[in-house]
Amino acid sequence: MDSDRRGQWLRGVLDLCVLAALRDGESYGYQLAQALDVAGVGPIQGGTLYPVLLRLQRTGLVTAQWREGTSGPARKYYRLTEHGRATLRQDGSAWLAFVAPVNTIVTKGVDG
Repeated sequence: MDSDRRGQWLRGVLDLCVLAALRDGESYGYQLAQALDVAGVGPIQGGTLYPVLLRLQRTGLVTAQWREGTSGPARKYYRLTEHGRATLRQDGSAWLAFVAPVNTIVTKGVDG
């Protein structure tokens, strides 16, 4: 896949992916990047992820808390707020409504 195109698509949904990755509990940045990579979103660099986390924090969708590490430096842990959960539900539904017809038309083009 063309990396420029992938980057454009990712910019449009990275906030949603980060919110979804935080759905089941708090996480720190590196852990989030690893989870997104394992989920197939792809490798996300800190220079991309941390501005997203800061924006989500500033808009009240996540909270952040520094904690001392047991075997290393302190880490900043991120957690969804109730507003973040509501946004994930709303934007997740909107994304699924958008992508379903795109999948349909693309699949017809690929199969036909």
